[in-house]
Amino acid sequence: MQFLYLLEKIRNPVLDTFFSLITHLGEETVFLAMALVVFWCVNKREGYFLLITGLVGTVINQALKLICKIPRPWVKDPSFTIVESARAEATGYSFPSGHTQNASTTFGAIGIYAKRTPVRIISLVIILLVAFSRMYLGVHTPYDVGVSLVIGALLIFGLYPVFRDDRKFERCMPIIIAASVFLSIGLVLYVSLMSGEGVDPHNLASGRENAATLLGCTLAFAPVYYADKKLIRFDTKAKWYAQIIKLVLGIAIVLGIKAGLKAPLNLLFGNEYVGRAVRYFLIVIFAGIVWPLTFKLFANMKIKALDGKKSR
Repeated sequence: MQFLYLLEKIRNPVLDTFFSLITHLGEETVFLAMALVVFWCVNKREGYFLLITGLVGTVINQALKLICKIPRPWVKDPSFTIVESARAEATGYSFPSGHTQNASTTFGAIGIYAKRTPVRIISLVIILLVAFSRMYLGVHTPYDVGVSLVIGALLIFGLYPVFRDDRKFERCMPIIIAASVFLSIGLVLYVSLMSGEGVDPHNLASGRENAATLLGCTLAFAPVYYADKKLIRFDTKAKWYAQIIKLVLGIAIVLGIKAGLKAPLNLLFGNEYVGRAVRYFLIVIFAGIVWPLTFKLFANMKIKALDGKKSR
């Protein structure tokens, strides 16, 4: 806490605004957007790498939160103040830091896969800035942030050798998918059987929501992987303007599924957690199977006005 008290003293409106913006880079929405950009437009295997490390990291993060039950800094010390704009996103227990976890796996995966030094440097800077922002804003301790960075690094460096090698990827991907599902099921069972006694109701509800989300996503990995491997075999290549159109339309539909199916699925299954798991399963199925079926159209798309004049 001493380091947080020191940061509390140096806060000012400019830094408050800067780190409030930086911290958004560790949110779930950014992870989802970056994963889709890479998976659809850059490199399919790198997209798998980003998704797997991000989701497995989140499973571990959520499990540790509910096992350790460490309160937020301002709960430990009511006299400690935080930057109020960060309070809304600072839900659940404090340890470990979810935003730092997301940033470390998302930008860590992008950085380690990149062959260009500037990309790696930028990725590292973003990770460190997000980690520092969580402490500056007062919502996490150095311990919360440090452990998340270690978990992220272990996942990135542990799984990268598998994804960069063709033979290892083919051999290990089914095992990795099965392990992801197993971990997600374990988290669901843990939060389902957890008694409300001694656990903050808000934290427990948040844990169950996240467990349902992760289960839906990881269950969709197998059909997505095998559908592409056996049937679709989509290519990410397309002209720059086709990539933008592909990405904008695809993300718009994903967000539409996410928002539009929430109420109907909850009503259909009579349980918000089951409805949530099914909704995220469908989101991943759309992103990994349905939308890639259109990629040949985008690859063949030509807009003369944007292609420029061909040299004679």
